[in-house]
Amino acid sequence: SELAEKLAQSRPETIGRASRIPGMTPAAISLLLVYLKRHRKSRQVA
Repeated sequence: SELAEKLAQSRPETIGRASRIPGMTPAAISLLLVYLKRHRKSRQVA
């Protein structure tokens, strides 16, 4: 998706910076937070 490309290009260090990317919606930020929480849990188990 377009937002995934923008995230990959800018590689923001914080959620705040990610939220300032043009076109980034509150829903996209929520999905990003869910992804990060799941990814963090899977890394701790491994």
